[in-house]
Amino acid sequence: MIWLRRLLRAITWALVPFLLYFGLALLGAFAPQNPRADVGDAPADREIILVAGLIHYDILLPVDDATLTSFEFLEGAGVPLRHPLVRWLAVGWGSEAFYTTTGNYSSLSASTVMKAATGDDGVMRFEVTGALPVHPRLLRIRVSEAQLAALRASILSDLDATPRALPLSGFTPTDVFFPAAGRFNALRTCNVWISDKLSDAGLTSGAWTPTPYAVTVSLWWNGHLTR
Repeated sequence: MIWLRRLLRAITWALVPFLLYFGLALLGAFAPQNPRADVGDAPADREIILVAGLIHYDILLPVDDATLTSFEFLEGAGVPLRHPLVRWLAVGWGSEAFYTTTGNYSSLSASTVMKAATGDDGVMRFEVTGALPVHPRLLRIRVSEAQLAALRASILSDLDATPRALPLSGFTPTDVFFPAAGRFNALRTCNVWISDKLSDAGLTSGAWTPTPYAVTVSLWWNGHLTR
């Protein structure tokens, strides 16, 4: 059964990079990233939501007067930010090829995955939603008014001064993609971006969180989950 031993050895060696990657991601979730220190101490009387997906996290900002003012350009791009039933603005960042190809993971091509892993332009997706129930995939985080303002500013800093929507079909009739700063790759994923934005808002987060579970562990470890 020499062939079987060789096959098992080959499979084991093929799995080593993946095991190393996910193991380091777990360590990165526990290692703290120094948060922005100049936001100031204030009551955490506001709330943001992180939406956990299979491979991706989105940030949900409350649609208040400040959000309406900061993201007013979305109305011109077709996102109904001022609709009376809208309560949250969903924001996500990712690989242009991977993120904008389709909403169905089963139809992703190997070339698209490879492009995302090795380096691709970053894009940002915006969508709105109404009131949301309590749900395990909706991770609610308490923040101060200053931290919320810093988070908005950090997100906007990744867009052009005059944002122009990409001519792409979204996943819903009202979502839209914009070119965004940064290059996506296997080391800097959408989930790393999430932790970076939280750090910019003065929240302690993991130093390297390339996977959704690493973000979740980081949130739990740093005491941010309130649900």
